Amino acid sequence: MEYFKLVLNVLEYTLYTYLGLTTLYLLFFAISGIFSSKQSTIHSKNTRKIAILIPGYKEDFVIIETVKQAMLQKYPQNKFDIIVIADSFKSNTISELKTLPIKLIEVVFDVSTKAKALNKAMEIIDNDYDIALVLDADNIIEQDFLTKINLAFNKGFKVVQAHRVAKNINNSFAILDAVSEEINNYIFRKAHRTVGLSAALIGSGMAFDYNLFKSTMSKINAVGGFDKQLEMFLLKNGYVIEYLENAIIKDEKVQKSEVFANQRRRWLSAQFIYFWENIANSIITLITKGNIDYFDKVVQMGQLPRLILLGIISFITILYSIIFVFAPAKLNFFALNLYHWLAILGLLMLSLFLSVPQKYYNTKTLKALLILPKGFSVMFLSMIKFRGANKKFIHTQHGENTN
Repeated sequence: MEYFKLVLNVLEYTLYTYLGLTTLYLLFFAISGIFSSKQSTIHSKNTRKIAILIPGYKEDFVIIETVKQAMLQKYPQNKFDIIVIADSFKSNTISELKTLPIKLIEVVFDVSTKAKALNKAMEIIDNDYDIALVLDADNIIEQDFLTKINLAFNKGFKVVQAHRVAKNINNSFAILDAVSEEINNYIFRKAHRTVGLSAALIGSGMAFDYNLFKSTMSKINAVGGFDKQLEMFLLKNGYVIEYLENAIIKDEKVQKSEVFANQRRRWLSAQFIYFWENIANSIITLITKGNIDYFDKVVQMGQLPRLILLGIISFITILYSIIFVFAPAKLNFFALNLYHWLAILGLLMLSLFLSVPQKYYNTKTLKALLILPKGFSVMFLSMIKFRGANKKFIHTQHGENTN
């Protein structure tokens, strides 16, 4: 019995340490994000030529609107091109795209990936671009978007992540997805830049020095999570990723649990694969070169998703509460008590409270919180089944088919 208690206590301390450190990490950046990051001065006023790259797989429902909105940019017309990389689009969609003043590249792959589509496009188009901007087929950018991107490059940055927000919040899953993304924006982008670390890439609304992007993408072979592999490479090589909070890009949020599950399974698989691939090298690079950005990114990859984190800590706290009320003597069997878990749960709740934008504090969000247990179940199952998801193409359908 004593041996069993010892093993249980070791596991208890290990779990508490991992969950506690993750919570403190989030809390540190949640508090840091309250302060404004320093803005660098403008060194030039160049108007750079921008390639807007829009890869899409069977995105017939959304691509036309995305292109037409992108055409409305208040940026010199001769200074940007819209390049659609169409994979498996319907013939009528292709015909309509051909009537628009864009560059259309049709592709077919045995295994479709965003990385393949982007690399194919850059093989075909001219190299007379200064910036590569990557959008998803459902993304809508505001009319001053390119102007703000250009300004960031005039400040000397070579990699920029824009502020992606929800295009739709029409049901509870969409609201939770929107809130989750805004928490990411706050903690992993805004707050990171506040303390001088790089912002996290998302997968769209990303802008790069064109030559850097082309040379780097030629090394990217990810089926899923190409942005994570790209991010690791950039940070490992010392590039700083800027975050433009005022450059808004609207992105469609998932509306069904099965879509949510597939999307998260792909993300989780990429996250943990790149964690194990980079953990040792990031520690070595931190010690030998002082590369905090790269190490910090790997630390992020090793963390549980916040919904899973919240669910596990809440479950344990409830379990300890039941024991505390109905069988307090049993608590002697544990190394920790109820107040340890209440403390960590409170700190996690505080970090999330600070990270959610004020506009989401309403009755719709409160109603959406009622499906958190379902969201936790979906995420937990996705975590169990994530193995191998990064090795196969998992498409997230946008537009009418998601309603």
